[in-house]
Amino acid sequence: MANAFAARHVSGTQPAAISGARAWWSVFIFTIALMFNFLDRQVMTLLITPIKQDLGLSDTQISILIGFMFVLFYLVIGIPISRLVDRGPRKWIIGAGIAFWSIMTASCGLAQNFWQLAIARMGVGIGESCNGPATYSITADMFPREKLARAISVINIGMVAGSGMALLVGGSLIVWLTQLGEVSVPIFGTLRPWQMTFMIVGLPGVLWALLLILTVPEPHRRGESATQKADVPSLTNVLRFLSLWRAAYIPMVIAVGVKSMLSFGNTVWSPSFFERRFAWAPGIPGLYIGIVSLVISPIGLLLGGWIADKLAERGHEDANMRVVLWASIGLLPFSILYPLMPTPALALVMLGGSLFLGSVGAGPANTAIQVITPGRMRGTVSALYIAVFNMVGYGVGPLVIAQLTDRVFGDEAMLPSSMAIAAAVLGPLGLLFSWMSLKPYAAASLAARKREGI
Repeated sequence: MANAFAARHVSGTQPAAISGARAWWSVFIFTIALMFNFLDRQVMTLLITPIKQDLGLSDTQISILIGFMFVLFYLVIGIPISRLVDRGPRKWIIGAGIAFWSIMTASCGLAQNFWQLAIARMGVGIGESCNGPATYSITADMFPREKLARAISVINIGMVAGSGMALLVGGSLIVWLTQLGEVSVPIFGTLRPWQMTFMIVGLPGVLWALLLILTVPEPHRRGESATQKADVPSLTNVLRFLSLWRAAYIPMVIAVGVKSMLSFGNTVWSPSFFERRFAWAPGIPGLYIGIVSLVISPIGLLLGGWIADKLAERGHEDANMRVVLWASIGLLPFSILYPLMPTPALALVMLGGSLFLGSVGAGPANTAIQVITPGRMRGTVSALYIAVFNMVGYGVGPLVIAQLTDRVFGDEAMLPSSMAIAAAVLGPLGLLFSWMSLKPYAAASLAARKREGI
């Protein structure tokens, strides 16, 4: 029955394979694109203090700007774009998205009030909704499944590098621009340091979009011939396929969604945590957190992808979700204890452990979706998965911590307690659903292997 909803196999001349060099070049391009993605979306986490002061905002309003306003149109626009991804050409969709979100990031620097900044953040979300589904769909057609976890883990280095660069480069920019003071720019008038930061980090992505379009190949979809294409399933059939394999998809998506709430919540509020807990100046936390992230997280990503691929080569159908479960077990104590540390050095050590273990599971979690989803459904299913990842993680995660601080404690100095409570509740939930996904995911992986004739 599952095959009824899968892209059908077709006969004919087999398409030429993408060479290893071109495939890994594409991975490099995608990695840097994802770095720009997270750099542009997360640089605002460093600018919370000056934005609050200049626009008169609360923690809850800041969380809405950073999270909800970003993911609102990410979800609404992401699904129609994902239908285009399943038809192609995918690289043009990625390139257009990069250019648009880069311009909208720069536009954040022109905002004079809450709603202007909200509209610009919506634009960033619209542009970034083009990236993930198309990137993972192309990558899954360039690599065999036994090497896919490594390739996607390398791409996900862009996520942690972008987050780290947002903190490191953003922190350096803020320190420098704060010393420089307000700047008069032709046409735009006088800009404050936080506004200049948005403009400086936003615009380089436009050039990278052009390079991607010119150099990345558009591979044939796996299971299709060079002369014939499989039918693109309707959205109804995609939903039927997901319903058929709901025992695998539901716990996987919930596990990743809950873990993303914890991850993004800590990411968004970590700079403010160091400012409020240890009286660090704005910009300084980004320098330290960025260095820790850039050093630790790529190691975790590469290790997680390597372990998942080795387990897959040994015949473990649940390889990807098994790595996610192991990482979740190790992550729990670090995420709870990190905001409770009495010194900045100990806090950075615990944060490093949390970032490392969170990164170990990131690549296999993304790979798991690609492995069990038919080729002509990957764009739509990835969009749904990423929408949940962002809506729950980026939209709700920071807001939960802000609500604990604003509503429960009523004191911004209690931010560390809010972060620890959120981790103590969300961590065990993510662990539970990761464990629940193992057997159904293994069954879905085996069915996908048979469907593809592997």
